[in-house]
Amino acid sequence: MKKVYVFLADGFEDVEALIPVDIWRRGGLDVVTVSITDFPLVQSAHGVNIEADVMFEQADFTDADLLFLPGGMPGATNLYEHKGVCKAVVNQATAGKKVAAICASPGVVFAPLGILEGKKATCYPGFDKALAENGATYTADLFTVDGNVTTGEGPAAAFPFAYELLAQLKDKQTADQIAEGMRFKHLMA
Repeated sequence: MKKVYVFLADGFEDVEALIPVDIWRRGGLDVVTVSITDFPLVQSAHGVNIEADVMFEQADFTDADLLFLPGGMPGATNLYEHKGVCKAVVNQATAGKKVAAICASPGVVFAPLGILEGKKATCYPGFDKALAENGATYTADLFTVDGNVTTGEGPAAAFPFAYELLAQLKDKQTADQIAEGMRFKHLMA
């Protein structure tokens, strides 16, 4: 079973974290939410408290098939300020393993860490300047895949972004079945 770690910082964007977690668990992935705060309870950008599965210090990310950073403010900034998160993401990307970020996180975290250099990527409008400043090409798409890096635009991208990553980690058939069961395909008809 493929393993995904989802980093949760105070101020994370609710739907950008929870929609992927829901879809990936429905799809049979081993999804572990990780609090990077001093407590298991992490507060979203909109005041929703979520209890993470593990604390950052308890996790060993060497078994990760994907490391995922939701967006939201100040969530993305809090992720970037956590040296352990930055080290884990850089190590994962450098090893050629999958990393993903959505909304503000591609610009606030991935770009300054050099993960997007020479790659195509998307992010929430306004954070695209950081992409250009760090050698990335901004696509403005709902999601963009370039090698081992997948980026998403914002809250509305959470569903297609999550289905794309499920297809990458499991298979397209499973992603399509989950999308159909959740009536996502109905929306796109």
